Amino acid sequence: MRLLLIVPLLPGGGGGLAPNLGIVTLAALTPPDIEVLVIDENVEGLNFDEEIDLVGITVMTPTAIRAYEVADVFRKRGTAVVLGGFHPSAMPEEAIQHSDSIVIGEAEEIWTTLLHDFELGKLGKFYRRKELANLENQSIPRRDLLKAKAYTMFNTVETARGCPFRCSFCSVASFFSNTYRFRPVKDVVKEVETLKGKYLFFVDDNIVKIPRRAKELFKAVTPCKKKWIGQASLTFARDEELLKLAAESGCIGMFIGFESLSQASLREVGKSFNVVKHYEEAIKKIHAHGISIHGAFIFGFDHDDESVFEKTVEFVKNNKLDSVSFSTLTPFPGTPIYQKLIKENRIVTKDWSKYGGAVFRPKLMSREVLDEGCKWAWKECYSYKSIFTRLGLPKGNWFLRLLLNLGYKKAIGCL
Repeated sequence: MRLLLIVPLLPGGGGGLAPNLGIVTLAALTPPDIEVLVIDENVEGLNFDEEIDLVGITVMTPTAIRAYEVADVFRKRGTAVVLGGFHPSAMPEEAIQHSDSIVIGEAEEIWTTLLHDFELGKLGKFYRRKELANLENQSIPRRDLLKAKAYTMFNTVETARGCPFRCSFCSVASFFSNTYRFRPVKDVVKEVETLKGKYLFFVDDNIVKIPRRAKELFKAVTPCKKKWIGQASLTFARDEELLKLAAESGCIGMFIGFESLSQASLREVGKSFNVVKHYEEAIKKIHAHGISIHGAFIFGFDHDDESVFEKTVEFVKNNKLDSVSFSTLTPFPGTPIYQKLIKENRIVTKDWSKYGGAVFRPKLMSREVLDEGCKWAWKECYSYKSIFTRLGLPKGNWFLRLLLNLGYKKAIGCL
């Protein structure tokens, strides 16, 4: 039996930063008598003429249209298709129209059952997990099936799953049933020790949410002598010991969701633990430990008017954020914000490939202004003048931060 696992192409590209960890985790869970192939369309082409028995596709909302296209082609050729991931879990009745089977939620506890059912000719339509996945003694992901040199950050590692916060725009809480679970630290260290290369990316949605556990993890990975980046809430800056241990363990950067400079907007989406008046102090504390900050901001909240773009760009420049990303508020299926905007009849399209731009009617500006303002912010922050002003004089992984900025500049077509 030959199994093909696919990561669909993202609209507009931009999918080559890091590999999809879920797909190679499934590959590791697949019995050894099944031949597994992995194709990430963001870094290589897909051959529909490949002799395959079963296709599995992981789907996010922006990739849903492409995933359905790929699935339809394989099914017309007589090949069975299974869809899973955030989007099919939120929209199973839609997704089943393009597949033979849907995995809803986490796949670990049901993947081998699904494969066994397929081999017996008894593949079911819907597979739902009965229990949360056990994160102990996880199989090491099959990274050997990926094209390592195609990715900017190849070594991705999960140490925890889910997020205890319930931000209304985020799919994570609903997908993982509002849970926050950890892998044993010894298991994480064991996996890190298998990785080649100096750099890695901890993909947890919030690696510092439980400071006691984060400190244990940071102490344990310090002897591995890796340089790493992660994702954290701004609460990271409140604990001096946590900052110190993160830096000592090799942390060189954190992706932090600031989201907005409006406290009213943060309350609106359930992220009031971000306190705007403390932003500048928090940035200084994190930078003081040699940790770079990638700040993420969202435009289009109900309290945002046309002034939000200029105010946010000015904040980014004044506080010398090392890198930054901007997005329009996106009502992904399964999220509270999706339900709210559906109820208010403000969502204007369900063409999922457009779910990276303004797909709803904002309250205080037009959709066109929202889209154009977001594009302007990207271009303004990744002008050469902005890049070199924010990065300052060369020090502390300066060249790596410069390469990241130039990569973003190229991606948005500003060169």
